[in-house]
Amino acid sequence: MMPNDFNFALILPELVLLGAGMLILLIDAFSKEARRTVAYTLTNLTLAVLFVLTWIQWGQGVQGTSFYGQVVVDDMSYILKLFSYVAVFATLVYGREYIQSRDMLRGGELYVLILFGLLGQMILISAGNLLTIYLGLELMSLALYAVAAIRRDYTRGTESAMKYFVLGSLATGFMLYGMSMIYGATGSLDLATIGDTIVRGEMQLALVFGLVFLVSGIAFKLGAVPFHMWLPDVYEGAPTIITLAIAAAPKLAAFAMTLRILVTGLGELTFDWQPMLMIMAVLSLIVGNLTAIMQTNFKRMLGYSTISHMGFVLLGLLSGSAEGIAQINASAYGSSLFYMITYVLTTMGTFGVIMLLSHAGFECETIADLKGLNKRSPMLAGVLLVLMFSLAGIPPLVGFYAKLMVLQAVIQSGYIWLAVLAVIFSLIGAFYYLRVVKVVYFDEPQTETREVEVPGSAGAVLGINVGAIILLGILPGGLMAMCVKAIAGSL
Repeated sequence: MMPNDFNFALILPELVLLGAGMLILLIDAFSKEARRTVAYTLTNLTLAVLFVLTWIQWGQGVQGTSFYGQVVVDDMSYILKLFSYVAVFATLVYGREYIQSRDMLRGGELYVLILFGLLGQMILISAGNLLTIYLGLELMSLALYAVAAIRRDYTRGTESAMKYFVLGSLATGFMLYGMSMIYGATGSLDLATIGDTIVRGEMQLALVFGLVFLVSGIAFKLGAVPFHMWLPDVYEGAPTIITLAIAAAPKLAAFAMTLRILVTGLGELTFDWQPMLMIMAVLSLIVGNLTAIMQTNFKRMLGYSTISHMGFVLLGLLSGSAEGIAQINASAYGSSLFYMITYVLTTMGTFGVIMLLSHAGFECETIADLKGLNKRSPMLAGVLLVLMFSLAGIPPLVGFYAKLMVLQAVIQSGYIWLAVLAVIFSLIGAFYYLRVVKVVYFDEPQTETREVEVPGSAGAVLGINVGAIILLGILPGGLMAMCVKAIAGSL
C-alpha cells in the first residue's frame, strides 16, 4: 500500500477504543452506583475486545503505513499494544477493591481517564511522524496527570501529581523544541523522510542540538538519570493503583517512541546518541541501585529500582551497530524490548501485591509493613518472593534471562567494561530485593496481624501473572524470538 493511503483498518483498535471511551463516559454520567460496576465491566470488556481485534489483525498480516506515513503498524506495534492491554487490565483488576475503599470513584472518571491514557499510548506506539508522537505523548501524559491527582483530599497524592505535571511538562517542552530543530534541519516531520534526508545531507548543528533535546525528553519518560527526579516521589505519593498505571503500560509506549525516534528517524546519528545513552545507562545503574538500598518505603524503593532497570533497557538500545548491521541491531534492540516487557510483567505483580495487602485505613507502603507476611498469607508471600527474585535476576526466573540477553548484546558490541559494571551493580541491587524476602519470611509482624483476603478475580490474575514470570524464565525462547523478529521487521 502507498504511505498516503487512508487505510482505516490500521487504526481500527484506536477507533474502537475512542468510541468505547466516549460511550463509557456517557453511561457513567447517568450512573448513580457507588461501585461503578457498569463502567468497570465495560472497561474490561473494551480491553478484551481490543486484545482479540489486535490479535486477529496481527494474524491476518494487517500491516503497513498510512495517513501520509503518520501511522506505522508492524510486528513491534502489535506486541507492545497487546502487552499494554494486559497491563491496563491487570491494573484495574488488582485495584478494584483498593479504589473502592479509598473513595476514588466519586465521579467515575478514573476508568475513562485510564482508557484515554491507553489511547495515547497506542498512538505513540504506532507513530511514524514527530507530530503523531507529540499527539500520543500529550494524550497519554494529560490523562496520567489527571489520574495522579484523582484523590483530591489526599495531600501527598496531590503534591506528587504537581511534581509529575511540572516536570513532565518541562520534558515535553524539551521534546517539542527538539522536534522543531529537527524539522528546521531536515524540512520534514516524517521519521522515515528525516532518516533519508540525514543520509543525503551534511551534518547540521541544529540537528545535533535537536537530538540532545529529544534524548532528554525520552530519558524523562523512561525515568533515566539525570531526568529521574520525579519518579520516586510519584511512586511513593500517588495511590498505588495510579503508581501501577504510570509504571507499567506507559513504559512500553516510551520504549516504542525511543526506538522510532532514535533508530528510524535518527539512525544515521547513532555515533552521536549512543554515548548519551551510555552515560545515562551507567548513571541509572549507579544511582538507582545505591539509592534504593537506603529506602525504607517499599514503593519508593521500587521507584529507584525502576531507574536501575531502565539503565538495563538503555544498555540494550546502545548496543546496536553504529554501522547499521541488521542482525546485530535486531539482537540488541530485541533484547531491550524483551527486558521492557518482562519488567512490566514483574512490576504488575509487585504493585498488585501491595494493593491486595492494603485495605481501608491501612496503606501498605513501608518495608516494615511486610513483616511476617508469610504467617498471614503464605500465598502472597510466595508470590512476592518470586517477584523479588525475578527483579534481582535470580535464575530460573525471567528476570535472569532478560539481564543475560542484554549483557550478551553489550558484550557483542565490544563494551566488556560496561557489562562488568552492569553485573556489579546488579549484585548490589540484589541486596534490597533479598531484604524484602527476609522481612517477609523471617521477621515478626509489628502491628498489622489481620489475615489478607484476596478477591477471586485478583487472585486468578495474580496467579497467571506469576505463572508467566516462571514459565518465561524456563522457556524464554518463544517471546525472545518474537521480539527479535518484530525489531527486524520494524528497522
